[in-house]
Amino acid sequence: RQMCIRDSFAYYLLKTAREALILSEGGAYIKAYSAAGQAALLMLLVPAYGLIASKVKRVKLITGLTIFFASHLLVFSVLGTQGYQEGVAFYIWVGIFNVFVISQIWAFANDLYTESQGKRLFPIIGVGSSLGAWLGAESAGRLVGSFSLTPYQLQLLAAAILVSCAVITVVVNGIETKRATPEMAAHADDKLSATGAFELIFKSRYLTWIAALTVLLNVVNSTGEFLLGTVVAEQARNFAPTDLAAQKRFIGEFYGRFFGTVNLLGFLFQTFAVSRVFAFLGVRGAVYVLPAISLMSYSVLAVAPILGVVRIAKTLENATDYSLQNTVKQALYLPTSREAKYKAKAAIDTFFMRFGDVLQAGIVKLGAELSFSIPAFAWLNVALTVVWLGIASRLSAEHRRMGF
Repeated sequence: RQMCIRDSFAYYLLKTAREALILSEGGAYIKAYSAAGQAALLMLLVPAYGLIASKVKRVKLITGLTIFFASHLLVFSVLGTQGYQEGVAFYIWVGIFNVFVISQIWAFANDLYTESQGKRLFPIIGVGSSLGAWLGAESAGRLVGSFSLTPYQLQLLAAAILVSCAVITVVVNGIETKRATPEMAAHADDKLSATGAFELIFKSRYLTWIAALTVLLNVVNSTGEFLLGTVVAEQARNFAPTDLAAQKRFIGEFYGRFFGTVNLLGFLFQTFAVSRVFAFLGVRGAVYVLPAISLMSYSVLAVAPILGVVRIAKTLENATDYSLQNTVKQALYLPTSREAKYKAKAAIDTFFMRFGDVLQAGIVKLGAELSFSIPAFAWLNVALTVVWLGIASRLSAEHRRMGF
């Protein structure tokens, strides 16, 4: 749980810095189009990661990946303070960093615990992730607003936190391996087979439906983020038409407060609701909760497309995504093989998630050419959410067929 707290805290420092850079240097449309760069890079990175994962022990894999990303933050900070515009590059980097590092923490947890242990412990681990996200977002808003920290200083702070996470990974691996069940402890030093991530996914109907669910979830969520970013960027320009630094502060403070509210609500959901939802609905029933909320939120937004409504809709959607949906997503991998937990999960959490961003970028481009209004984008999200519910139904049926 300490790892989840620190990683989530660092991510929200970086997410706040990312929004300030991309929206002030590029705008909401450039932000949407940048997702294509993430997917293109992941087509190269996912096979490379799978190759490395087959050759090293799990603790070296996870700590090495964490230090690898921490070193990049030093480069971004130096370049940014020297005046280079890095909004697009940093946006792409944060998207890759987030999905890779967070995915591997949960893969590590999946590998440490049995299915029965995971169903009991994952909601508790999720509390740590939600708490770290809330504290990180609140801290980022205060650091930017009260202490005038720049995005480049937030990058350095996040790098230090990531190094501490690598140290904790080594400690946790040693402790949990000693007290794990003989079945799980036997895998501690095993290397993975050479089977590729995409091969694992497309040979398993269960993993294929998880991938499809991930794509649709991200298309809907990213379109909602585009709607929010459009309104916020417009308000920043109205607030300070000729002052780029003031626009960055406005956006940074807004998103710091927004992320803080989202993650406080997510923390409350995770602490008081997720375990109860799991007990009452199970993993299969919980798969339907977020799409039902999204369907309701975008239906309201289509009728009342104002900032207050956009903010409330995204707050509820994101808080549920970061708490209940995140725990559900991790629990879906409990009955899978070790190769699926590391390789297939990494591919789904990175490439397929960002492929959803690419589809969303295409939607934004098409919408721009057709002069879509905010209500038009919202109605499109309503239609996509209906498809999402259908995929959730197929995944739930496959989960039942597997006997879990």
